Amino acid sequence: MLFSSVTFLFFFLPVTLMLHQLLPWRWKNHVLLAASVLFYASGEPVYIVLLAFSALVGWLHGLYMTRHPHCRPALVSAIFFNLLFLLFFKYADFLTGSINAVLGTAIPALGLGLPIGISFYTFQNMSYVIDVYRGDSRAEKNFASYATYLCLFPQLIAGPIVRYSDVARELQGRSVDTEGFSRGIVRFCVGLGKKVLLANSIGLLAELTVTEGSVVFSWLRAIAYTFQIYFDFAGYSDMAIGMGAMMGFRFPENFQYPYLSRSITEFWRRWHITLGSWFRAYVYIPLGGSGTSTLKWVRNVLIVWMLTGIWHGASWNFLLWGLYYGILLLVEKFFLGKYLKGRILPRIYVMLLTILGFVLFHSATASDALLEIGRMFGLGGLPFVNATALYYLRSYAVLLVLCALGATPLPARLARKLHGGSAAVLQPVWVGAVVILVTACLVDGSFNPFLYFRF
Repeated sequence: MLFSSVTFLFFFLPVTLMLHQLLPWRWKNHVLLAASVLFYASGEPVYIVLLAFSALVGWLHGLYMTRHPHCRPALVSAIFFNLLFLLFFKYADFLTGSINAVLGTAIPALGLGLPIGISFYTFQNMSYVIDVYRGDSRAEKNFASYATYLCLFPQLIAGPIVRYSDVARELQGRSVDTEGFSRGIVRFCVGLGKKVLLANSIGLLAELTVTEGSVVFSWLRAIAYTFQIYFDFAGYSDMAIGMGAMMGFRFPENFQYPYLSRSITEFWRRWHITLGSWFRAYVYIPLGGSGTSTLKWVRNVLIVWMLTGIWHGASWNFLLWGLYYGILLLVEKFFLGKYLKGRILPRIYVMLLTILGFVLFHSATASDALLEIGRMFGLGGLPFVNATALYYLRSYAVLLVLCALGATPLPARLARKLHGGSAAVLQPVWVGAVVILVTACLVDGSFNPFLYFRF
């Protein structure tokens, strides 16, 4: 079930919110747990057992470490089980394929379907047991409460990655006032508009293939995908944060206008913030962080970015994408950082490297990515521009401008101005307009994937 589906918007979410609001406190977590299981089962019924077992593993290990503080074998056991699930379901075929390619063997692929959201809930499970081991968080004694945390449907599938300490208080007791519920609705509708009206629409251009290519058309597709993945993922995060607010939770922010960054270092402070925080807290700092020798620091950075890349998918191009950013961060640290001054040129530099990075991310293989990047720079005998490129440039010009504006704080600033004074009446008008437009698109059966479901 997608957030951007008629069933979710007009049945599942309203019924869940109504039950959550009307039932007594002692039933609220049970309602959310039941709704989350139903939500997950609608897309992956066969993997409900895996999700339940993952919750049980985290909960039992947390309880054991409460009785046996700083028990390293218990921590190792918890991490082992979590990584075992992730490696088996997400990376087994990649590893066997790589072994076959190198050694010339014929190990058969398992052909397992990837459990939706496994990368996200596995990381939440591991953060919980690590925090309990460190003494940074108290263990949850009630299994239903812990399962609610791990399975909470607003952020179960694609984040934000929420640490248990972020929501522990709300799991024990929460309330929602009219103002908070209203803010949640607005945030949800903003994300819904980003997803359906912007990401889905510009995604049609990103997925186009034509027989008569050109340099301009290759750039158009790359720019379109750069906008698509941002509005797809940021829209999902906005919807998750909005639904959390409607239920009394405060989820962490996941995006802060990353395309306005003036360095790659800044870009990764603004993009998928919760993933970066997770790797910093549980990989980078335990390895020694920056408080070590230069050589070890370089090692730490490269390890984190290789893991960041492979976390996104079981493919060599994702590993190379992670290394690409790791190397860029090192280059900025040692050489480029002092030159990244001003307001315009550094942003052009970041967007250029980001677009090229997303070509690698989007491509099926690394060789496909190199081929496409070559086309973008005139290799392969392609003309600079042709009639096909001009047609799609004219067709998508307005949408590209809207996406560029939507990736800045300007719409949010305008919305804040409208929220106050006599103009406040316009807020429900534009929220209603977004819902109507989205519904029209969904009923029409438009292109409606969620890109981060596959990670």
